[in-house]
Amino acid sequence: MASTMTAAPSESGAQIAELRAYPLREPVSGRRYTVVRLRTKSGLRGYGECTAASAAELAQATTIVAGKPATAFEVIRPQLAALPALQAAVNMALLDIAGQLARAPLYQFLGGPTRHKARAMTALAGASDAALLDSFRRSRQAGYRAFLVPLPPVLARNQGQAFVLAARRRLDALRTAGGDDCDFVLDAAGALTPGDAANLATALEPFHLLWFDEPCPLSNLGAVRKLASENVTPLGFGRHLDRPGEFQDLLREDAVDVLRPSLSRHGISGIRRIAAIAEAYYIAVAPHHDGGSIATAAALHLAATLPNFYIQQIPLPEAPEDQSMRAELTGLPVETVTDGFAGLPRGPGLGLIVNEEALQKYQERAQ
Repeated sequence: MASTMTAAPSESGAQIAELRAYPLREPVSGRRYTVVRLRTKSGLRGYGECTAASAAELAQATTIVAGKPATAFEVIRPQLAALPALQAAVNMALLDIAGQLARAPLYQFLGGPTRHKARAMTALAGASDAALLDSFRRSRQAGYRAFLVPLPPVLARNQGQAFVLAARRRLDALRTAGGDDCDFVLDAAGALTPGDAANLATALEPFHLLWFDEPCPLSNLGAVRKLASENVTPLGFGRHLDRPGEFQDLLREDAVDVLRPSLSRHGISGIRRIAAIAEAYYIAVAPHHDGGSIATAAALHLAATLPNFYIQQIPLPEAPEDQSMRAELTGLPVETVTDGFAGLPRGPGLGLIVNEEALQKYQERAQ
């Protein structure tokens, strides 16, 4: 009997037949990310995202995944360990296909949901306090109620009182403009010394930050542990870490309050493992994401599966051209935020109808 359109593909039909990558660049912001598409023998397509991948890395990944069933995502993941960016993107794409095979949203396939909407945060853009205020007003109008705020420029290793006062003025202006229903995360991007970070964390205690993100480098865990133990302001770390053991070191040292694993480095399965370790230490997870809208969909499914999920960072481009590109790619409004929360995608897999014409349209050509 001929199969119907709704019949599940056979095991052989679920085998990966093709891997293709689309390096994309947003027209105004210049934000770059690579969309990876997997296609099965039966024609199902799954999508993932990473930062960048060379031709050699793509060829190596193709050799690893070719002929394997999409449901073998946990077998394939460690085989791609030498290609961490592609490991994350392929993991998203395999899970997208696996969810489609199960005819279920990915969060259901992974045992969720633990929630029906995800708290959302976006990063403010601007080099001056005035520009940050403009960005804040636009972001708040877009539905966000939590914001990642950059530090004032760090010009030396040892900051004085003027720097602390500049940071306080920046946050005070944003707090005044936002009112009581807005929360803030201060992003230091690892630019401070532990001593400067300690001074600033103490001075900013009255602002009740959600956390202080990447206040200093992680080269000395003893200094980071001292910073965490002597300050009330919570600390967030992890967006530049690659190995799960590095996260466990932070947890064992009691040096972190919020873990920030990068979606483009670890993928869905990798962050789920990190979050499981963190849950045993009563630590929340707030994944870092600064890529495209396909990864946003993956991040929302991930959020729905994590019991210790805190908040999801979602990029909000300033330029209408960039916003239009992101909406074109997914075909569905996955980055819509209302009163500080993003809804979960509802379709099978990632729940997207990816516009491949848009992938071709925005593909960054080799120079």
